[in-house]
Order: sequence, then structure tokens, then C-alpha cells
Amino acid sequence: MNKRIFFSWISFVLILLVFSGCSTQKKQNVSGDKIREYANALYNRELYSQAVHEYEKYLDLYSVDEEQQANINFVIANIYFDRLHEYENALATYLKIKHVFPGSAVQPQVDKRIVACLERLQRSTDAKQALDEAAVLEPEKLQPSHPGTTIAKIGDQKITSGDLKYHIDQLPDYIRSQIDSKEAKLDFLKQYIATELFYDAAKRKELEKDKEVIEGTFQAKKSLMVQKYLQDEIASQVQVTPEDVELYFKANKDKYVEKDDKGKIKRHKFFQEVQKEVAEDLVRERQQKAYEDLLGRMMRTEKVEIYDDLVK
Repeated sequence: MNKRIFFSWISFVLILLVFSGCSTQKKQNVSGDKIREYANALYNRELYSQAVHEYEKYLDLYSVDEEQQANINFVIANIYFDRLHEYENALATYLKIKHVFPGSAVQPQVDKRIVACLERLQRSTDAKQALDEAAVLEPEKLQPSHPGTTIAKIGDQKITSGDLKYHIDQLPDYIRSQIDSKEAKLDFLKQYIATELFYDAAKRKELEKDKEVIEGTFQAKKSLMVQKYLQDEIASQVQVTPEDVELYFKANKDKYVEKDDKGKIKRHKFFQEVQKEVAEDLVRERQQKAYEDLLGRMMRTEKVEIYDDLVK
């Protein structure tokens, strides 16, 4: 009985070895270099999902050292990030490189990309939302963020006069200056309510997970960050005095004239007539100069090169 079991076991092992040998032989029918070249060709033809599949096949079927595995996984992660905008898949692959291949040369870039993925996935916003939801369990601790008279309601959500003022104050100066009447404020309030209603409807459809929404949100955030940076670095640094404004007017009198229907100058305006306009022009001119100086310094520091002749 024991001999039968022994020989049955030997037969089973031999069968496994035969199949294993067949599988290995099958893997070697096509060289790994060809599979990798094929994946590169798919990428170059913008067949990104198919390229990822072939890169993964290459890693599964062929013996590859750890550094090369890290590099190919980095290529896959970058495809998810840059081309497919699938930030969860990109994050998972970057994390794989970070934890499975900690000594790889791409590690510093991986760390930056992990941060970029989390920004695009808005994880900080999710964390804040979780805190807000926890606070809702203790409503007595909640305080209106912008106190004032309740001027509208969306279900149980109150909109106060403080809320309205806050949102109007966030608008650019040239728009805010137009919302100076009761009718204009009512129109803005109705538009705000409409946005809230449509936003809630979009959340119910889970559109926050839409790839275009995620990318668009990130680009909008980047644009706002740049505007805030320029405001801190330039706008707040540019100061003009009444004397500066008057000197600018005297040096640019031909800009402030009244013309007839044919475009001919009828008269030069007095300083008192255009003082506000002159001040705005001077600030804008100085801000533009400060912007160009700042950009020039940064381009020199970062060694930026632009190849004009290659732009068609």
C-alpha cells in the first residue's frame, strides 16, 4: 500500500515537471525583447491600454532584474498618470515601486508622482469631508461659517447674508463691482442656489470620479494657485503714491483724450477726470513689469531653454 502511494506521488511530481517544462518552453517561444518592442510600438501609436497589457505580460513571462522591473513599472504608472488619467491605477503602481523596489533609481520621481496622484484624487478634500460628517453627528457644535440673516434655504441648509457677502467678495474686482444693487444680488443668489442644486445632482451620479472632472479640477486648482502666488509675489508688492499717478499722467497725456467720430483728438482730459483710470493703468503697468522680471529670474534659475526654430 505504501509503495503504491509512493509511486503515485512520484508520477504526480513527474507530470507537474512535464507541464512546468512545457510552460517554460512556451514562455520562451518569443523573446522578451520582442514583447518589449511591441509594447513600445503600441505606446508610440497611442494604444496606451494595450501597451500596459504588453508591459505587464513582459514582466510576468520573463526573468527581469529588479531595477528593470522598477523601470517598467514606472513606465506603466506614467501611462496611467499622463496618458490615461487613471490616477488610482497610477497611484497603486507607484506605491508598488515604492514598497517592492525601494532601492530603485526612480524612487525620488515616484515620491513626487505619489503626491501628484493624491492631489488629483483630492484626498485632502475627502479628509476634510470626513471631519465635517463627523461633526454633523454633534449638531450643537456646529456654527454658521458666515453668520447673518437667513435669506434662503435649500432644504435644511440655510444661506445667510454673510454667506452671500462672502461669495460675492471672492469674485474678481471687475465682476464684484457690477453686483451693487438688490436685483444684481438676487440674481447672484439664484445662480448660487442653481449651482448648489446641480452640484448635488452631479455628486449623486458620482461624477467626482469622472476622469475629465478629476483632471479639470486639478488644472483649475493649479491655475488658482498660480494666481494666488502672483498676487502674493507681485500684486501686493506694487504700491503707487498720488505723486506717482500724477507724474504718470503728465508723461502719458496723449492716452487720456477725447476723440470725435473720425478719431481725431478734440481735447485732452484733465487729471481730475481720469485720475482713477490713470492709477489703474500705472498699477497694471508696474505689475506687468514685476511679472516679467519675476518670470525672467525664475527661467534663468531653472535654466529654461526654448527652441523657437523647432516650433512650427
